[in-house]
Formats: sequence, structure tokens, C-alpha cells
Amino acid sequence: MIPASSFLQATALAALLLASASGAEPPRPNVLWLIGENLGHDLGCYGARGVHTPNLDRLAAEGVRYTRVFATNPACAPSRSAFFTGMYQTTTDTHPMRSHRSDGFRLPEGVRPVTHRLRDAGYFTANIKTVGAHSVGTGKLDLNFVNEGPVYHEGSDRWESLAGHRPFFAVVNAEENEYDIYDRKSAEKPRVEWVGERIHVPHVTPEQVTPPPYYPDHPVVREEWARYLNSVSGMDLRFGKVLDRLRADGLEDDTLIIFFGDNGRLEPRGIHWCYDSGLRVPMIIRWPKNHPAPPQLRAGTVDDRILSLIDVTATTLHLAGVSKPPLMQGRVFLGDRPEAPRSFAFAARDRIDETRQRIRSVHEERFHYIRTLSTGPTFASLNRYKEKCFPILPVMRELHAGNRLSGPALELMQRRGPCEELYDTKADPHEVVNLVDSDKAEHREVLLRLRAALDAWIVETGDKGEIPEPEEVTAPFAREMHQWFGTPAWAAGADGR
Repeated sequence: MIPASSFLQATALAALLLASASGAEPPRPNVLWLIGENLGHDLGCYGARGVHTPNLDRLAAEGVRYTRVFATNPACAPSRSAFFTGMYQTTTDTHPMRSHRSDGFRLPEGVRPVTHRLRDAGYFTANIKTVGAHSVGTGKLDLNFVNEGPVYHEGSDRWESLAGHRPFFAVVNAEENEYDIYDRKSAEKPRVEWVGERIHVPHVTPEQVTPPPYYPDHPVVREEWARYLNSVSGMDLRFGKVLDRLRADGLEDDTLIIFFGDNGRLEPRGIHWCYDSGLRVPMIIRWPKNHPAPPQLRAGTVDDRILSLIDVTATTLHLAGVSKPPLMQGRVFLGDRPEAPRSFAFAARDRIDETRQRIRSVHEERFHYIRTLSTGPTFASLNRYKEKCFPILPVMRELHAGNRLSGPALELMQRRGPCEELYDTKADPHEVVNLVDSDKAEHREVLLRLRAALDAWIVETGDKGEIPEPEEVTAPFAREMHQWFGTPAWAAGADGR
């Protein structure tokens, strides 16, 4: 007996050949991007405990789960500016957090949002916020370019707007995982809640979690870790409503689904920092049954190739029948003409809010090299959003002031730039053993190789992080962040506040 999946693939291929023979354009799949907010490998299908993610776990069982996908920046706006164009944010001058919102900036010639390219190819583009009466997405853009025209088709924030539009490219930006900050009243609150915190099912309690070793074993750390995991479960629940509606509308078998995180985990050493916890994101791809699958996609498998989030852009265009622009830096990794696989994944962090740091990162299959070029404290530097919303950070400051920190947590608070870090992510997945001064030949060879790879990438991609932002551009961020989040007592007078 022929397996059902093989029969469906054969049927889809026959339909494609028939369309080709008749001269008709072969049908193109709809594309649905499900974008997780501030997310690491914290799903059941990745082996995480304490989360309830049946919808994404099922998606992985029916598709391909990727293990080495890296954001190009550990914060939302620069990362999104990169994967929405398929270009490194350091190349397009969109690398500082929330930049170019009011200065007339335009993207470089030949660089365009993915939605514009798909729109020109006949796709209806939608940024979904609701499915029926259910809120499922934020409608987030947060791009460091605002003068390129409408990013999506007008009036496309409801699922119902997709009716009659084929093919479509729809994006759902998760409401979780984030602190509930956008009322701009965080400074007035004793504690900033997580989005959806009051409705999240407590699948895990503080007593059941094991936070990473770079934090002290403290009740607040456990509470926040449990809230984060329950937030992930809440994200899965909302995405489940989208997937259920896709199925109910009879669209599932004609829609390519790509789920990924926009940057790393919502924790003090996660987002904003070029550690694995800030850069490594989950990704799952499920192919629609009514279309012949690329040879690289086999349901229920795991793909360990090194990928950058900008590769999602190039690959989406290719699978939608749109040629990748010649200068696009993202690589096509699926289809009949995949590009050469990556040996390295690069990332860069520059100013985030009022906090000026310049950090560069390169991953290879096993090792991860981080270079901090800026001076002064790294993790312990002032960022008012982090100080107000991430209770773990004030706890660490208090313990550090009282000489009650030790081990990786103490090293984290003491780290200063400029510096280098090298981690074996296989032997040391939490990246707490810095091998940069190791005398082992293997580690010295890796260090030289990754230094050279990063140096070459900086030159070849025209890294604009070497050009400082003018003071008149950066100074207002300190005032804005003070108004939004307040300034901690220990930092009174910082940045003129």
C-alpha cells in the first residue's frame, strides 16, 4: 500500500506537471509566518520542560524542526529590520535600536521589505491581529525604516481580510512573550506584569523550574523563570487559534507555515546580549500537502544546518516563485536550487535604547565567539527598561553589592569591555566557561579561525557600526527611557537624569 503522504505528494507533482504542460502558471502556496516574541528553544518539541506547547509540537511533528537558527541582533527592531529585508542591519544602517523613525531615512537602493516583493508578485500581504473574536497578534512592525510606503495591504489586520485573496502572505506576531509596557506607565508600577499574565495557565510553578547557572538561586529568579515558561504556553495557545482557523477554512493544505522567534529569550542575559540565549531561536517549517515539497523537507525530521534569520527571507521568496535579488545577503536553503550552506552565523549588537554597546558575534557548528568593542560594564550597564521590567537584574545588583554573588553570576556582573569570549556550546550550553584564555591547541585554533571569520564579515558586509551615532540622536533616548521606566536610585544622575 502506498503511504498517504507519498500519494499526496505524487498527486501534487502531477498537478504541477499538468499546469506546466498546459502553459498555465503552477499554483503558488500561501505563506504564513508565525513570529514568536523574545523566544529561545523553550518548546516541548525542543525538549523543554514546564511548558505546554501542543500546537507547535504538532507543527514540528508534521514538519521540520531547526536547531541552529540565529538572529542577526538580540533585540526586536534591528533583528526585524534584517529579516524583513534579507539584509544584515549593519549593512543597511538599521542597526541601532528604534532608529530612523523621524529623520527621512530610506533603505539603500535595491533593498526592499519582503512584503513589497511578494506584493509585486501578486501576493496579498496581511499583518493579522485577530481571528474572529480572538486576539492572536500584536500587529507589530518595529522596523528601523518608516518611509518605504505601507508595509502590508491596507485593512489586513483581521483574519477575515484573507477571504478571496490567493495567494496570501500573512504574518502573526505573537503577543507573548513580553512585559506589558506599551501603556508607557511602567515607571508608576511596583512590578510590570507579563502580557497575558493574569490569564496564563500556571503549567509550571517557581518550585518546579531550574533557571540557568548564570543567575543566583533566588526566589525572584524562580518566579520570573516560571512566568516566562507560562508565557510561552500562552503564546502556543494563541497560535493554536490561528492554526485551527487555517484548518477550518480549508487553507491548511495550500499554506506554507514558517514559525520562528524574532530574537532570543526574554531574560536579563537573553535579549540585548549576543549570547546563545539572546540569538539562538526556534524555527519550524511545515509544507502544504497540495504542493510538491522541496527535497530538504521531510515531515518529522530535524535539520541541524547553520542558518541566519535573513535566510528565511530569501527562502520565502524562492518558495513563492520570486527570484532572490542579486545583492540580498540571506541565502536560499530550501527548494530545487539551494545556495551553499553556511559555515558561520554572524550577529551584531549596537545601541539599544539609551545603552551604547558595540558587540559582534559569530557561531559555527560547535563554538561561539563574542567580541565586545565598547568600553565599560557589559551586562551591568544601565538600561532602564531592563532595570524596571526584569526583577532578576535588581536582585543581582543587590547581591553583588553585598558580596553575595559567586561563580558565573559574579563573573557576569564584573565583565567589562573591551573583551573577548569563546564558548563550546556543546559541552557548555549555558556559556559560562570562557575559553578565550585556554591553552588547549583546539581552542587556540578555534579562536583564531573565528576571529578571522568575524574580521572578514565586518569588512565584506560594510559594518556601519564603526560609525558612531551623533550625540543629538542618542541623547533623547535617555530622557525618553527615564520618563517611561524611571531611573534606579543607584544610577541617579546618569545621562543627566
